[in-house]
Amino acid sequence: MPDHQQQVVIQEEPIAAIATPVGVGALAVIRISGRGVLDIAQRLFRKSGHPDFQLRESKGFTAHFGRVYEREELVDEVVALVFRSPNSYTREDMVEFSCHGGPVVVRHMLQAFCNAGCRLAEPGEFTRRAFLNGRIDLLQAEAIGEMIHARSESAYRTAVNQMQGNLSMKLEQLRQRLLESCALLELELDFSEEEVEFQSRGELRLQLGQLQDEVQKLVDSYRHGRLLSEGVATVIVGKPNAGKSTLLNTLLGEERAIVSHMPGTTRDYIEECFVHEKTMFRLTDTAGLREAAEEIEREGVGRSYKKIGEADLILYMLDLSQPDWLKEAEVIREFRDTYNRAKLIVIANKTDLSAESALRISTLQEETCCDVAGVSAKQGEGIEGLLRLMSGMVEGLDKLHDASVLVTSLRHYASLRNAGDAVRNALELLGAYAGTELIAFELRSALDYVGEITGKVVSGELLNVIFDRFCIGK
Repeated sequence: MPDHQQQVVIQEEPIAAIATPVGVGALAVIRISGRGVLDIAQRLFRKSGHPDFQLRESKGFTAHFGRVYEREELVDEVVALVFRSPNSYTREDMVEFSCHGGPVVVRHMLQAFCNAGCRLAEPGEFTRRAFLNGRIDLLQAEAIGEMIHARSESAYRTAVNQMQGNLSMKLEQLRQRLLESCALLELELDFSEEEVEFQSRGELRLQLGQLQDEVQKLVDSYRHGRLLSEGVATVIVGKPNAGKSTLLNTLLGEERAIVSHMPGTTRDYIEECFVHEKTMFRLTDTAGLREAAEEIEREGVGRSYKKIGEADLILYMLDLSQPDWLKEAEVIREFRDTYNRAKLIVIANKTDLSAESALRISTLQEETCCDVAGVSAKQGEGIEGLLRLMSGMVEGLDKLHDASVLVTSLRHYASLRNAGDAVRNALELLGAYAGTELIAFELRSALDYVGEITGKVVSGELLNVIFDRFCIGK
């Protein structure tokens, strides 16, 4: 975790941005931060009823009602909230102005601040300054962006845990233990002529084994974390006219896909999201799986198989009212074996048209060894049972992983994989009685990979990639 007390605050050039969504509203918030912003605010702001008020002398965490003027022309009535360094979001001097919401008002406010010496902020620049000034680490900065863009309760809660620093503390503990072992090995290299061991190889092997296990637990948590933060990639597949588009519309509660009795209506996949309880599902309705005669439909079927390969959850839909319904059991078994990284749920549709629905569903379960949900997508029957099966994708995972230290980012996952590989290499070198310098090299690599996650080791290019995804004003 950053040391907030000792780090020197860097006050960069003053920036300004709207911190609320652009559009018509009751209020808008404009924030300015950086070197000299209290003087800039002083020149533009006049406190109502206090003609001699000096905003630049105001204490932090105080709010003042007044007006903003530019060249003696009224811009708007505002509330100015003062933050003094280092007790602000960026740890720089900051002032936030609540003005009337509306594009024209906001434009005039921003123009007034820019004319007074600010420049417009770049995407994520306020959070970037918070990171550079040590208020948060890089992982927490990314969590702030994830929290803003969260589309489900699970994604929001996971981002909040990371913003609080739970995963950061876990990684810092790992880093300190790696640093300790690495330092002892480096010390041995300095005294190589004396051939001394500052840490016995048995103790080092034990410690690295424990570190490897802890890193692997974090790596394994990525699948759970990704499902919670990004949503479950869910693909609806089946033959033409099985009712896939009808199911999509039913789950979404709107007519999103065209439904027709003619086979091959869906030529390309359709993607939409819906949230059930706390989990988001990213639904994809695919073109019916069959030998297509037309080039456009062949392309659609090809794209369907690509989405199936990327799925976390496959909903294989069949028409239970057709006389050859049981022949699809073999196809389902092939899907289960081919796409075994994904969970497969069989949806037996049109139960309202079959007098033997219960028996046929039971037979499908025995023949496919899969969960089977009997539904009538058109009538909306059996949907709750299907949703319970779908929710099973994330239920129970909480027992496997500590929700407060889940890995949700591909960047963090890749760095942890690399760190785990480096620790494993160090263990193999220990077993082969390799030289100290080789073992130390692997531990330094592991140390750097862990440091990449929280920003202990970071490049300007990486910062650009991360903060360019933020909205302006954050």
